Formats: sequence, C-alpha cells, structure tokens
Amino acid sequence: MRSRMVAASDTVFFSGHTMKVAGFFLLGLASVFSVQRDNFRTCDNVGFCKRHRALEPGTSSYAASASSMKLNPTSVSLDVLEKKSDVKFTLTIFGLKDNTFRIRLEEKDAMRKRYEPPVGDVLIKVPEGEELKYNGQSGNQLTFNKGTSRVVLTTEPLRIDVYSDDDPVISINSQGLLKFEHTRPKPEAPPAENQDEENKEEAQEGEEEQQKEEEVKEEEVKAEPEEPDMWEETFKSHTDSKPFGPTSIGVDISFPGVEHVYGIPEHADSLALKTTKTTDPYRLYNLDVFEYDLYNPMALYGAVPLMLAHNEKRTVGVFWLNAAETWVDISSNVADKSIFSNLADFVTGNNEIPQTDTHWFSESGVIDVFLMLGPGPKDVFRQYAALTGTTPLPPLFSISYHQCRWNYNDQDDVRTVDENFDKFDIPYDVIWLDIEHTDGKRYFTWDAAKFPNSIEMLRNISSKGRKMVTIVDPHLKRDDNYKVFAEARDKGLLIKNKDGGDFDGWCWPGSSGWPDFLEKHVRDWWADKFSASEYVGSAPNLYVWNDMNEPSVFNAPEITVNRDIKHLGGWENREVHNIYGMYVHEATMDGLLKRTNYQERAFVLTRAFFAGTQRTAAVWTGDNMGEWSHLKISNPMIMSLNLVGITFSGADVGGFFRNPDNELVTRWYQAGAFQPFFRAHAHLDTKRREPYLLPDENVKVIREAIRARYTYLPYWYTEFFTSEKDGAAVMRPLWVEFPKEKATFGIDDNYMIGSALLVRPVTDQGATNANVYFPGAGEVWYDVETYQTYKGQQEVNVQAPLSKIPVYQKGGTIIPRKMRPRRSSTLMFDDPFTLVVALDPKQEANGQLFIDDYRTFKYRDGAYGFIKYSFTSHKLHSNVEHQGSGFTTKEWLERVIVVGLPHEPRKVTLHQSGQTKELIFTYDSTTHVLIIRKPGVNILQNWTISLH
Repeated sequence: MRSRMVAASDTVFFSGHTMKVAGFFLLGLASVFSVQRDNFRTCDNVGFCKRHRALEPGTSSYAASASSMKLNPTSVSLDVLEKKSDVKFTLTIFGLKDNTFRIRLEEKDAMRKRYEPPVGDVLIKVPEGEELKYNGQSGNQLTFNKGTSRVVLTTEPLRIDVYSDDDPVISINSQGLLKFEHTRPKPEAPPAENQDEENKEEAQEGEEEQQKEEEVKEEEVKAEPEEPDMWEETFKSHTDSKPFGPTSIGVDISFPGVEHVYGIPEHADSLALKTTKTTDPYRLYNLDVFEYDLYNPMALYGAVPLMLAHNEKRTVGVFWLNAAETWVDISSNVADKSIFSNLADFVTGNNEIPQTDTHWFSESGVIDVFLMLGPGPKDVFRQYAALTGTTPLPPLFSISYHQCRWNYNDQDDVRTVDENFDKFDIPYDVIWLDIEHTDGKRYFTWDAAKFPNSIEMLRNISSKGRKMVTIVDPHLKRDDNYKVFAEARDKGLLIKNKDGGDFDGWCWPGSSGWPDFLEKHVRDWWADKFSASEYVGSAPNLYVWNDMNEPSVFNAPEITVNRDIKHLGGWENREVHNIYGMYVHEATMDGLLKRTNYQERAFVLTRAFFAGTQRTAAVWTGDNMGEWSHLKISNPMIMSLNLVGITFSGADVGGFFRNPDNELVTRWYQAGAFQPFFRAHAHLDTKRREPYLLPDENVKVIREAIRARYTYLPYWYTEFFTSEKDGAAVMRPLWVEFPKEKATFGIDDNYMIGSALLVRPVTDQGATNANVYFPGAGEVWYDVETYQTYKGQQEVNVQAPLSKIPVYQKGGTIIPRKMRPRRSSTLMFDDPFTLVVALDPKQEANGQLFIDDYRTFKYRDGAYGFIKYSFTSHKLHSNVEHQGSGFTTKEWLERVIVVGLPHEPRKVTLHQSGQTKELIFTYDSTTHVLIIRKPGVNILQNWTISLH
C-alpha cells in the first residue's frame, strides 16, 4: 500500500537490504520505491514451477481404467494409474446445470488430506448436477453426453475432450503435461562418512531391514526420482521447510479454434493475455508489490484462477479451483488437424486451425476444474456466478465519488477538505482516513490528539449525506496493552510459525501478529470488533478498508508470510495462501452488517482477493504510480477483474505514488468517472492534489467529470442491480457486447459500461484527439455531449481537448439520468429523472431503470421498482414491471431527450390513466434532438408519450 515504516532497534529485511534502524522513519521514495524484482520469485526460483515447466509435450503416463467405471446419474468416476510410479488416482467427471462440467482428479490413497476450500467459502453451494448420459465405448474412448455437449474420455493415454454442438472447445491433457505429485514419506538421509564402526554396523543392519521394507513397498509404489527443492527450498536468506514434501499438480488445457484468452487477474498487463514462451508464466500468488511493473506476468495483490477463451463463434471459461500458488503458461499456435485425428473430423478444407494452449500448475491441492461452455460471454458470466456468486447491489453512496489520502492529518484537515468541496461545488460522498488516524497503528482506535472527537466529525459529514472510511488492516501490534491483540493471543486466534508458536512478523506497527481468518470462530470474533461498543468512536456512517491483507509482512520472503507457517486447522500457508485475504474482508463485511442486524448494506474495500471476493468487497488495483502508463493500464486491469466477476473495481485516481502534473490528474478524473469504483488516493509524501487545489481550468474540467458521474448514477445503479442477478460484467470489453466482431478482440482502451455507453479515456500526454472504435455493423453511436453521430464497425479519430472525454451512447438504448447537481448522492434520492432516448436506424430504443431506497436490503424482499422503457412507432412507453407491495417513491420524470429524431413533431402528448395532456418541447434541426419538458409523472407509473 505505501512505503515501509520500521521501528527502533530491529533488523528488517526489505528490498534486498538488511537495515539496522533507530526510531521510526520512512524509507525514501526515490531510493526504495520502485519495484525490486529480485524481492519476488521467478519460476526459476520455485521448485515446482521448474519441474512442471520442464515437462515436454508427449505421450501421457497416466491411464484410466474403463473396467473401473462407476456411473451415477450426474457423474462418472474411474481409476487412473500413473504408470511410472504405480500411484493410483480417482477421476470424476460431473455434469452440472447450465452447460457446465466439472473435472476432478485426486490421489486415491493419499498419506495426508489435501486442502480444498470448504463449500460456502468459494463455491456458494454444492453445484447442482445434471444428467450425464453414458454413450458407450469405442476403442479406448468413452463418450458422455449432456444436452448438446459431450465429453470424450480417452483412457490411454488419458485425455479429455469437450465438445459443444459437435465443435471441440476444450481439451485436457492433449499434450500429456499432466503431473500430480503424490504424497510420500521423506527419504532417509544417507549415513555420515565418519561414523564409527559400531554405528556403521547398526546402520547396516537398519539399512538391510529398510531395504527389505522398501522392496516390498516398491511393488506397490515405485519411487519417483528425487529432484532439488522437493523437501526444502531456499529463496535469498529464507529457507522454506517442506515437511510434507512435493505435492504440486498440473495439467495442460487447450482451446481449439481460439486465438484470444482473457482473465486470471491480477496482472498489470493487456486485456488479451500474451504468450509466455519467452517470459515467466502468469503467476497467481497474492503479494504486496508497490510501484509494480507493467506488461509482465508477475503476481500482484489478488488471484482469480478463471480464464475465458473467445472466438467469433463462442466463449468458454475454465475455473481452476485452487488456493495455492498457481502459474499459467500460454502459447498460441496453429494446430494441425491431425491432433484430432482420432476424434470427430471437424475441419474441412483447411487442415490448420488456430489454437491456444495453456498449462496450469499449483503447489498443492487437487485438480478441480470447472468447464463453462457458454456459448456467449454473458452465458459464461452467469455460469461462473452460479458457482461463486455475484456482486451484491452496492449502496448508492459507494458507487459515487470517494476522496482519500494517506493521510488527512486531523479533524481540522477533514473539516477543511469537506468544506472546500462544497465551496468549489464539487460533489463527493466519502472521505477516507489511512493508518495515521489510529493510536500508534493499533486498528479500531483513534489518535486522541489528532481525532479527539471522532463522533462529532462523523456527525458533521453525515449532515450532508456523506460517509467516512477508515483503514483496518489484519496485522495486530504486539502490545500487551492493546486489547485486540491481547485478546487474539490469549484466545489462541493467531496464525503459528512452523514450530507452533505465534507467528511474529513486521508490518506498520512493528512486531505484529495475524489472526487466522481461515477459521470461522476467528472471523466471528473479528466481526464483533466493528460493533459500536468495541470500535469506540465509530458511527453508522463509518465503513472500512482492508489493506495489506495478502498478507503483507515486511521481513518475510516476498514480503508475505512464510509458506510453512501453520494455520489453526493444520494447513500450511502454501496450501491456502491466495484465500487468506478474502477471509479478512469477508469477516469485515460481516461485522459491518451485524451493526444493523443485517438490514443496511455496507461497504468494504480490499486489496487482496480471490474467487468469490465479489460477494463481500470492492477491489482496487493497488499501489499504482502517477504516470500516464499507469492510467492507460488501469482500463484493461479493471476489465480483467470484471470478466472474473469482480465488477465493483477501480484504480487510484491520480496514481498513489509520485506527483502527476495537472493534465494527468485531470485526464485520470475523466477516466475514473467512468469506471465502477471511483476514488482518488495519494501517498503521504506526494503533494496535496485535491481537485480544488488545481488551476481553475483543471478544477472546472474535474468538476464536470465528477458531476457527470453523479448524473449517470441511476444507470450505474441499474447495471449493478442486473449484475447481481446474472453476474454480468459492468465495465465490459467491446467483444462482450459484439462477440462476433473480431476487430474488438484485442481492444482494451475502449470499453462499454453496460450495453449502452462506450467510453474511450484519453491516456496519452498532450493528446487532443483519440482513436475510437465504434463496433457493430449497422449501429449508430451518439456523442453524449454534442449528439454527433458515428456509424458502427469503424475506427474514427475524434477531437478530445482537455475538457472532453469521449463517451458515446449506443443507438437503440434509453439511459436514465439525474441532472441536478448535489453535494452527495444521498441528497439526490428524491430528485427527478431525465430519460435520454438514443434512436437506432429503425427509430427504436429500449432501456430500464431500477429504484429502491438506495441503502437497505429491502429490495431482496421485493421493495423496489423496475421499469422497462421502449420507443417505437414514435411512442415512448413506460412499463412498470415490478413495484413491491408498499414501495413508493417521490422521484418523478422531469425531462425526456430524444436523440436521432429526423423531423420535428407537430405536438407531443402524454397519455396516462386515461387522460391526455400536451407537453412543451423544443427541437434542434441541426443535432436532431428533441427535448420534452416536465412530463411531471411519478417514475413508478405507466404512461405513453406520443410524437405527432
């Protein structure tokens, strides 16, 4: 999150240096704060990565036994033998609802149970099965059908091919890279050369007995050759003990007919993933990487092992359910038809097809893969959401603008910032406090000198409808007088080192301990700390930010906990590392919900994440830099998060590190205003850059960008509501909306918000124009400010001076907006709506609006309104599809803007409840825009506006 603070008279390993320090001080930005790659492992530093990557494609040594097949209504299981070692495994293929399969491979007689995330933590429930029909055996192939899809299992060598509508879409182990390191006893060390004769005789007798035992055992399990790093591994000065030995897993997964794959965040890279033939594989291992490098596959703060493969015909997804460190190699080639020679002949004419091959390997766990067969991208979103859940509808304030800095100094500083936003007519909803607000980095406390009356401070901002967020990190200062730490220690709630004592590492407070959030009783204990009686000085309008929850440990390998630390359930960190941060923010959200007996929605921001994070937290892209390149990379990074279900995500506006110039800050605000999570943030050592501190020209542009965000809040809110139901991305790559348009597959500087808005942020210094790709043959797009039109399926260089961000509404859509400027979104609850009707070439349009109380969970009990709008045959219809019993609103329709109307109507009339009245309107023949004023109807009413 920020530059590292260290404490008196301790040795700290950081950035490759050992430092003796006296007193607290900040390590200099210039000398230390650029990412030092040698602090982080490459594949060459990771034993299991080297072993898997060293495998060459060829004939697999694994074979399934057809005679062992056990059929169930929704699954089939078979024995699998690894012929070199004679180790046995169980393969299970599940048919799941909604065009999804699950493939599991696990050790049959493991010496130790392997970690799998409990159902309910990542998977929201046991996936619902669907009938899997056995279609018989032909040679060494078994076929299983489910709907229009089928699985072909080749028994020897083991291989699984999945077809959809007779097209091969996914192949597993087609390259023979399956490797499952079985559990085994540690080999005895050879006797020392200087043993005396007596010891040698005893050793010889023992060796003879052991040899007899091993000869017997060898009949059952042949020993694999031992390689380096299998039982112990050293990185820099840290040695990782491996008491349970090598337990890694890996297999190749191929996508025939596909050139583009996406997902597996988090990486600061392009949206379409690149080949890794000349680089490290993409790494998934939650790490604290400040000032991260761009366009490389190194790991960052979170990990979601979900990949989407897309071509003009279909989209499929692969979810690799594993919480251990994972690497993914990618290669793209033209595969010869002969690869499928023993399968259905699906290529005619051309004997070459595109193909993307991937190779997945993890340090531990079992092979548990979900195959989601689409066929469209939105189908894959829904299929994945059925497994891991969706983003709950955020409270309205949380999708508004957030103002943050490390750190607002004291209550006077908070008051001044708050007043200046009002003075300069800039709306905002949330002000944030970083670690300096606490009493000596003791979370759940306040610095009494700086924040002597936090309740009064919170009450003051609440009077304007505003909220506050404070940071609460998972490391607890080791201090007997610090109640939270003492309680965690005394109750035995802390994670342990490999010898069983409480793990002691360094973070912001100095010596720290970490609660073991993997345990439900620990999460419950943590949640209780957010009650008003425990978090003294808090209030109902106070929410929480979980940072450093990878977890970050300054004096540990790769700035995170050692792999061999122990969790209370007996698991090593290596087995569960990527899921720890998710449990932290899950417990935090539970604590905030408990405050209101689960009646009020809450807000939590997290840095670390895993599959399922979307259910309880928003995510930001971490410690970026105030540089143009980091502004540019924020778009594909946020889109990647949206593709894997983490729809509520954003990046630090302005960049966390360094001092961006006024142009960059301004352009970043324009981009952030059209990203799902909109927060400005800055490092302690940076110059103050609240928007009102900039020159007048920049203040004006930023004010307009933030106000634009607020006018579109009804549209954002409706998109988040529909996303909760179906898991759809809110900030979408163009190909999600235009899946057959190949020109969109590699674009990551243009994107869609929902299905109606196209955004192209300006991300180049000094640029006064931008290339915008308008997708869709036959589509028309309208500039949201000038209403200038653009035809689809073309790239256009548009004017984009500093005052403008290129944003376009798709013809055929209706967007609800609220145009009255307010200080915060809470003050907008009852404001009237404007409907922007953008007509397509057929003079038609459709849209929708969701409204509720904007803050509680009552919408889940039906207390909401949902309205569908349609424009056809010169009539605009409002159809209330849902109005919950007893739910009412004061919101009304103030204005209708019809864009793309070729002729001025003679008159405009409103028809409602059997009555008709004529409406006032104006028409601009140059822009072809009709503005209808003050229909005056409640937004939850059916009506028709007719153009005559």
